[in-house]
Amino acid sequence: MSKLHEECGVFGIWDPEGNPANTTYYGLVALQHRGQEGAGIAVNRDREIYQYKDTGLANEVFNEENLSKLKGRMAIGHVRYSTAGGSARENVQPLVLRYIKGTLAISHNGNITNTAQLKKELEHNGAIFQTTADTEVIAYLIARERISCGSIEAAVKNTMKKLKGAFTLLVMSPNKLIAARDPWGFRPLCIGKRDKAIVFSSETCALDSIDAEFVRDVKPGEIITIEDGEMRCDTELCGGKSSLCIFEHIYFARPDSFIDGEVVHECRKRAGAFLAQQAPVDADIVIGVPDSGLSAAQGYAEYSGIPEDTGFIKNKYIARTFIKPTQDSRETAVKMKLNVLKSVVNGKRVIMVDDSIVRGTTSGRIVKMLRDAGAKEVHVRISSPAFTWPCFFGVDIPNRSQLIANSHSVEETAKIINADSLEYLSLENLHKIAPASNLDFCDACFTGNYPVDVEHLLKED
Repeated sequence: MSKLHEECGVFGIWDPEGNPANTTYYGLVALQHRGQEGAGIAVNRDREIYQYKDTGLANEVFNEENLSKLKGRMAIGHVRYSTAGGSARENVQPLVLRYIKGTLAISHNGNITNTAQLKKELEHNGAIFQTTADTEVIAYLIARERISCGSIEAAVKNTMKKLKGAFTLLVMSPNKLIAARDPWGFRPLCIGKRDKAIVFSSETCALDSIDAEFVRDVKPGEIITIEDGEMRCDTELCGGKSSLCIFEHIYFARPDSFIDGEVVHECRKRAGAFLAQQAPVDADIVIGVPDSGLSAAQGYAEYSGIPEDTGFIKNKYIARTFIKPTQDSRETAVKMKLNVLKSVVNGKRVIMVDDSIVRGTTSGRIVKMLRDAGAKEVHVRISSPAFTWPCFFGVDIPNRSQLIANSHSVEETAKIINADSLEYLSLENLHKIAPASNLDFCDACFTGNYPVDVEHLLKED
């Protein structure tokens, strides 16, 4: 992996009058940036749960025919990027589980850090797993708890007490739709309304796409139950120290989303402005690497007074390709995704703003493209600090040995990617990009300060 991959996205709706499956489909399309490996929808019809899912993009998986068969009054959906488990079809969500109390469907965004321990305990009690995803562990725990407690929401709460790490959950039972967010608030989750419908989504951009009104964010640790159109909120697990993943604001979320008190686009512009303040350079133009570098480039240009221009054209219609990972094929893949506007960069001193550097290979290829297009100088500015630690909460950051910042200085990295200069956003400025946020942030991938105990995972890493 040379660049970060997206997270997963979840969407759910209770709607007694509309078409929940169709609405969920449009919600998933809006959340497609969070995962492109698989998509699925499950609906509740007359207390029975039906689903359709497959690998691929939402518009590849769903069509008028299969959506027309998903009738019901509530639905949950999921777009997947695999951070735990592989990308095989059986790992595509929602997962549907049949047990003694009926049927359960679950969609999950995040990564559970104590999965191995929990799975081992379940297997010793006779559980047989059909997937390699940690979501199945969560589903089994909820089903087991439900047998001994009075309601599905109580089973979800008991399960949450056993889980460590990042999880936003949508759970659908024969009668209820439940949304839950981990007590640290690692991943975003919000509530919306449209007429009589109640909606849950990873991001507000999906609410906008279906003309739903944003109500509020789900609180870290909160469990919300929808039954017959009535909403009940359980906040018993709320109130601890929050740790929203700071990379939601830097990279993952769509710039038009509003997350826990902040507009993502404005956070990225602030990051760019701080970069211009801490790492100025004489240049002719500022360009951003699509998509998450664009807002930061705008902030850099506005603060520095250097003109901003469109340096790259992104091909948004690339099909998944199955080619051998040779050097030539990797370079071709970058060129398929991005093309340089030669008329913009030729003969210019260019400031290139991007969101991150992982191994440095992709950054090097992009710098090479700019130089091949005639750029006189290329100064790289990164709108986050350098990665020095892996993430265990759902962000696909590799082990420390594969992170270029752990084996090379900033100056050495600049030489490796053939940049005239390189600067990262400082950790101090990182924590200033979202001043109106309702939550504190997890910055463990930059500092090694994990909000949850991951010592056993660090030893394995």
